Amino acid sequence: MKTKFSVLDIFSGGGGFSRGFKEAGFNILVSIENDPPVAKTYKANFPETMLIADDAKEIDYNVFKSFGYQRNDFDVIIASPPCEPFTPTNKKRKEVPIDRLYCDPIGQLYLHAIRLINEMRPRFFVIENVAGILHDDIKASITKELKKAGYNEVYFNVLYAEYHGVPSIRTRVFVSNLYLNLKKQKIISVEEALKDLPNPGTYYPPNHEEPQPLTKKLRKRVSSAKWGRAMIEFEGAENKRFRNFIRLNPYRPAPTIMGSSRFIHPFEDRLLTVREQARLMGFPDYHVFLGGRDSQYNMVGEAVPPPLAKEIANYIINYLKE
Repeated sequence: MKTKFSVLDIFSGGGGFSRGFKEAGFNILVSIENDPPVAKTYKANFPETMLIADDAKEIDYNVFKSFGYQRNDFDVIIASPPCEPFTPTNKKRKEVPIDRLYCDPIGQLYLHAIRLINEMRPRFFVIENVAGILHDDIKASITKELKKAGYNEVYFNVLYAEYHGVPSIRTRVFVSNLYLNLKKQKIISVEEALKDLPNPGTYYPPNHEEPQPLTKKLRKRVSSAKWGRAMIEFEGAENKRFRNFIRLNPYRPAPTIMGSSRFIHPFEDRLLTVREQARLMGFPDYHVFLGGRDSQYNMVGEAVPPPLAKEIANYIINYLKE
């Protein structure tokens, strides 16, 4: 019997999805990521994986064939297409929901993930995105496209990261041809996640440099801010309000971490370091982030949290073994 199952990671980002699957024992054979600093970060963490640094729209079965891969060579395909067209934090997202999938060039990347799944025919697939894809028209279209690709069973698994070993709140939809019935885990607080980190600026762990200093005006507001208080609010789609620069409550999981998220330390009047935010997403300290600081924060906030990815991977392994 096969002892190590294989994975193709599409839109691999900084490697959160791959990290969870690797820790569950999968062999990450190939990843696709075309953003240069993000691709470098991925390769630094997964040197054994063949990384295709190209646009997913330009990749098809013939590309994989040229590298020696055939249909059915990947047991699992995981994918995290960009969420910007579907998230309510994007004030510029298209008004008509179905246009977000078919007319937005970035939204169309979701369809390219389905196309590659169709061409490579894995046993299982898992596509992660925000809850915005649950809109009736978008959900029906994704189901239709996957059934056209030959997968008659399509499940929209709504998973809450905080129930699966992640010290931050995060609701995401994992579309799969398998119903993901995961068991809830113990909730981890901010304090538990950060408790053994040294002061910022030390040599280890990586990405724990001194954070960007706050402006004098913001520092004054932060000094009196209570736990859960936000320093900034911004408007997203449909006039929805979102908060940023939140003083974290140490005894609860952190709020949802996004690429633009910045958090205030619960006990110190400073921003969290990239490593601290990575801890709140469940990344191990040996997972490094390269590039500029903003790019590092983005990679953390846009990732699939590794503990949740590992739970999904362990669940799928049982079906692959059968």
